[in-house]
Amino acid sequence: MKREIVKTSDGSTTIYLPELEENYHSKHGAIQEAKHVFIKNGFAENKAPTISILEIGFGTGLNAFITFLEAKKTNQKVNYSGIEAYPVPFDEIAQMNYVIELQAAAFETEFKKMHDCEWNINVKISDDFCLTKRKQFFSEIDDVEQFDLIYFDAFGYRVQPDLWSTEIFEKMYNSLKPGGKLVTYAARGVVKRSMIEVGFTVEKLAGPPGKREMFRATKAAI
Repeated sequence: MKREIVKTSDGSTTIYLPELEENYHSKHGAIQEAKHVFIKNGFAENKAPTISILEIGFGTGLNAFITFLEAKKTNQKVNYSGIEAYPVPFDEIAQMNYVIELQAAAFETEFKKMHDCEWNINVKISDDFCLTKRKQFFSEIDDVEQFDLIYFDAFGYRVQPDLWSTEIFEKMYNSLKPGGKLVTYAARGVVKRSMIEVGFTVEKLAGPPGKREMFRATKAAI
Protein backbone atom coordinates (compact mmCIF):
# COMPACT_ATOMS: atom_id res chain seq x y z
CA MET A 1 0.00 0.00 0.00
CA LYS A 2 1.36 3.40 -1.01
CA ARG A 3 2.32 5.72 1.85
CA GLU A 4 3.12 9.42 1.80
CA ILE A 5 4.73 11.66 4.42
CA VAL A 6 2.62 14.83 4.70
CA LYS A 7 2.54 17.90 6.94
CA THR A 8 -0.51 18.59 9.07
CA SER A 9 -1.88 22.04 9.89
CA ASP A 10 0.28 22.53 13.00
CA GLY A 11 3.47 21.82 11.04
CA SER A 12 4.00 18.28 12.37
CA THR A 13 4.15 15.33 10.00
CA THR A 14 2.02 12.23 9.58
CA ILE A 15 1.63 9.33 7.16
CA TYR A 16 -1.13 9.40 4.56
CA LEU A 17 -2.51 6.27 2.91
CA PRO A 18 -4.03 7.36 -0.44
CA GLU A 19 -5.74 4.01 -1.04
CA LEU A 20 -7.71 4.36 2.20
CA GLU A 21 -7.83 8.15 2.17
CA GLU A 22 -6.68 7.92 5.79
CA ASN A 23 -4.01 9.67 7.88
CA TYR A 24 -2.21 8.23 10.88
CA HIS A 25 -3.02 11.49 12.70
CA SER A 26 -5.40 14.40 12.30
CA LYS A 27 -4.72 16.54 9.23
CA HIS A 28 -5.56 19.51 11.48
CA GLY A 29 -2.45 18.86 13.58
CA ALA A 30 -0.78 15.60 14.59
CA ILE A 31 0.87 17.00 17.72
CA GLN A 32 -2.15 19.10 18.69
CA GLU A 33 -4.40 16.04 18.48
CA ALA A 34 -2.04 13.86 20.53
CA LYS A 35 -1.68 16.46 23.26
CA HIS A 36 -5.41 17.16 23.48
CA VAL A 37 -6.80 13.62 23.30
CA PHE A 38 -4.16 11.52 24.99
CA ILE A 39 -2.30 13.90 27.29
CA LYS A 40 -4.81 16.54 28.42
CA ASN A 41 -7.77 14.15 28.68
CA GLY A 42 -5.84 11.01 29.56
CA PHE A 43 -2.35 11.12 31.01
CA ALA A 44 -2.81 14.43 32.86
CA GLU A 45 -5.83 13.00 34.68
CA ASN A 46 -3.71 10.40 36.48
CA LYS A 47 -1.41 11.76 39.20
CA ALA A 48 -0.08 8.40 40.40
CA PRO A 49 3.73 8.18 40.74
CA THR A 50 3.75 5.19 38.36
CA ILE A 51 1.30 4.67 35.50
CA SER A 52 0.85 1.77 33.07
CA ILE A 53 -0.34 2.71 29.58
CA LEU A 54 -1.52 0.59 26.66
CA GLU A 55 -1.54 2.22 23.23
CA ILE A 56 -3.73 0.74 20.52
CA GLY A 57 -1.86 1.69 17.36
CA PHE A 58 1.78 2.52 18.15
CA GLY A 59 2.26 3.84 14.60
CA THR A 60 4.91 6.56 14.37
CA GLY A 61 5.54 6.61 18.12
CA LEU A 62 4.24 10.16 18.50
CA ASN A 63 1.95 9.43 21.44
CA ALA A 64 4.66 7.47 23.22
CA PHE A 65 7.23 10.22 22.74
CA ILE A 66 4.92 13.00 23.93
CA THR A 67 4.02 10.88 26.96
CA PHE A 68 7.73 10.41 27.66
CA LEU A 69 8.22 14.19 27.56
CA GLU A 70 5.21 14.87 29.78
CA ALA A 71 6.33 12.30 32.34
CA LYS A 72 9.63 14.17 32.59
CA LYS A 73 7.70 17.28 33.62
CA THR A 74 5.50 15.49 36.16
CA ASN A 75 8.21 13.18 37.57
CA GLN A 76 6.05 10.13 36.93
CA LYS A 77 7.30 6.70 35.97
CA VAL A 78 5.63 5.12 32.94
CA ASN A 79 5.35 1.52 31.82
CA TYR A 80 4.22 1.84 28.21
CA SER A 81 3.01 -0.93 25.90
CA GLY A 82 2.35 -0.14 22.24
CA ILE A 83 0.40 -2.54 20.01
CA GLU A 84 1.15 -2.47 16.29
CA ALA A 85 0.45 -5.20 13.74
CA TYR A 86 2.21 -3.36 10.90
CA PRO A 87 5.31 -1.51 12.16
CA VAL A 88 6.28 1.68 10.34
CA PRO A 89 9.63 1.28 8.52
CA PHE A 90 12.46 3.25 10.10
CA ASP A 91 13.17 5.19 6.89
CA GLU A 92 9.69 6.71 7.28
CA ILE A 93 10.17 7.34 11.00
CA ALA A 94 13.35 9.25 10.11
CA GLN A 95 11.22 11.68 8.10
CA MET A 96 8.98 12.54 11.05
CA ASN A 97 9.74 16.00 12.46
CA TYR A 98 8.46 15.41 15.98
CA VAL A 99 11.73 16.07 17.79
CA ILE A 100 12.03 19.47 16.11
CA GLU A 101 8.37 20.47 16.42
CA LEU A 102 8.27 19.45 20.10
CA GLN A 103 11.54 21.31 20.74
CA ALA A 104 12.91 18.10 22.22
CA ALA A 105 16.41 17.93 20.73
CA ALA A 106 17.77 16.95 24.15
CA PHE A 107 15.78 13.70 23.89
CA GLU A 108 16.42 12.76 20.27
CA THR A 109 18.39 9.72 21.44
CA GLU A 110 15.39 8.45 23.39
CA PHE A 111 13.08 8.96 20.40
CA LYS A 112 15.42 6.92 18.20
CA LYS A 113 15.74 4.26 20.88
CA MET A 114 11.96 3.85 20.93
CA HIS A 115 12.13 2.85 17.27
CA ASP A 116 15.46 1.02 17.27
CA CYS A 117 14.60 -1.26 20.19
CA GLU A 118 13.41 -4.83 19.64
CA TRP A 119 9.78 -5.81 19.51
CA ASN A 120 8.07 -7.89 22.22
CA ILE A 121 10.76 -7.06 24.80
CA ASN A 122 10.52 -4.64 27.70
CA VAL A 123 13.11 -1.93 27.09
CA LYS A 124 14.28 0.79 29.48
CA ILE A 125 14.18 3.99 27.42
CA SER A 126 15.18 6.07 30.46
CA ASP A 127 15.18 5.70 34.23
CA ASP A 128 11.48 6.59 34.34
CA PHE A 129 10.12 5.22 31.06
CA CYS A 130 9.95 1.58 29.99
CA LEU A 131 8.56 0.54 26.61
CA THR A 132 7.29 -2.75 25.25
CA LYS A 133 6.39 -2.67 21.55
CA ARG A 134 4.08 -5.59 20.89
CA LYS A 135 3.69 -6.77 17.30
CA GLN A 136 0.22 -8.27 17.31
CA PHE A 137 -3.32 -7.77 16.07
CA PHE A 138 -5.76 -6.02 18.40
CA SER A 139 -7.90 -9.16 18.43
CA GLU A 140 -4.99 -11.04 20.05
CA ILE A 141 -4.86 -8.81 23.14
CA ASP A 142 -5.60 -10.82 26.27
CA ASP A 143 -4.30 -8.68 29.16
CA VAL A 144 -6.27 -8.72 32.41
CA GLU A 145 -6.29 -5.65 34.69
CA GLN A 146 -2.79 -4.57 33.68
CA PHE A 147 -3.25 -0.93 32.68
CA ASP A 148 -4.31 2.37 34.23
CA LEU A 149 -4.88 4.07 30.89
CA ILE A 150 -5.51 3.11 27.27
CA TYR A 151 -4.78 5.35 24.29
CA PHE A 152 -7.17 4.03 21.64
CA ASP A 153 -5.66 5.38 18.42
CA ALA A 154 -6.71 2.88 15.76
CA PHE A 155 -7.56 3.84 12.19
CA GLY A 156 -11.00 5.41 11.94
CA TYR A 157 -14.31 3.57 11.98
CA ARG A 158 -14.91 4.42 8.32
CA VAL A 159 -11.78 2.52 7.29
CA GLN A 160 -11.70 -0.35 9.81
CA PRO A 161 -15.00 -0.70 11.68
CA ASP A 162 -13.94 -4.11 13.05
CA LEU A 163 -11.34 -2.36 15.24
CA TRP A 164 -14.17 -0.50 16.99
CA SER A 165 -16.35 -3.52 17.72
CA THR A 166 -17.88 -4.68 20.99
CA GLU A 167 -15.40 -7.59 20.97
CA ILE A 168 -12.42 -5.23 20.86
CA PHE A 169 -13.80 -2.95 23.57
CA GLU A 170 -14.42 -5.96 25.79
CA LYS A 171 -10.70 -6.69 25.50
CA MET A 172 -9.97 -3.06 26.40
CA TYR A 173 -12.27 -3.23 29.42
CA ASN A 174 -10.61 -6.43 30.63
CA SER A 175 -7.13 -4.94 30.13
CA LEU A 176 -7.82 -1.98 32.44
CA LYS A 177 -7.46 -2.00 36.18
CA PRO A 178 -10.62 -1.04 38.11
CA GLY A 179 -11.06 2.71 37.74
CA GLY A 180 -8.90 2.77 34.62
CA LYS A 181 -9.69 4.99 31.65
CA LEU A 182 -9.65 4.79 27.86
CA VAL A 183 -9.35 7.91 25.70
CA THR A 184 -9.92 8.16 21.97
CA TYR A 185 -10.44 10.79 19.30
CA ALA A 186 -13.63 8.98 18.21
CA ALA A 187 -17.14 10.25 18.93
CA ARG A 188 -19.48 8.05 16.87
CA GLY A 189 -22.69 6.79 18.40
CA VAL A 190 -21.96 3.20 17.38
CA VAL A 191 -18.62 3.36 19.22
CA LYS A 192 -20.27 4.73 22.35
CA ARG A 193 -22.87 1.96 22.31
CA SER A 194 -20.16 -0.71 22.08
CA MET A 195 -18.27 0.84 24.99
CA ILE A 196 -21.39 0.99 27.17
CA GLU A 197 -22.33 -2.59 26.25
CA VAL A 198 -19.11 -3.97 27.77
CA GLY A 199 -19.47 -1.92 30.97
CA PHE A 200 -17.76 1.42 30.37
CA THR A 201 -19.13 4.74 31.58
CA VAL A 202 -18.62 7.11 28.65
CA GLU A 203 -18.03 10.87 28.68
CA LYS A 204 -18.27 13.08 25.62
CA LEU A 205 -15.58 15.78 25.75
CA ALA A 206 -14.54 18.67 23.52
CA GLY A 207 -12.45 17.35 20.67
CA PRO A 208 -9.05 18.47 19.33
CA PRO A 209 -8.73 21.16 16.61
CA GLY A 210 -10.88 20.23 13.62
CA LYS A 211 -13.04 17.79 15.60
CA ARG A 212 -16.00 18.76 17.74
CA GLU A 213 -16.05 15.86 20.21
CA MET A 214 -14.13 12.87 21.61
CA PHE A 215 -14.77 10.08 24.13
CA ARG A 216 -13.30 9.13 27.48
CA ALA A 217 -14.48 5.81 28.91
CA THR A 218 -14.03 4.68 32.52
CA LYS A 219 -14.07 1.20 34.00
CA ALA A 220 -15.93 0.97 37.29
CA ALA A 221 -13.76 1.00 40.41
CA ILE A 222 -14.19 -1.80 42.91
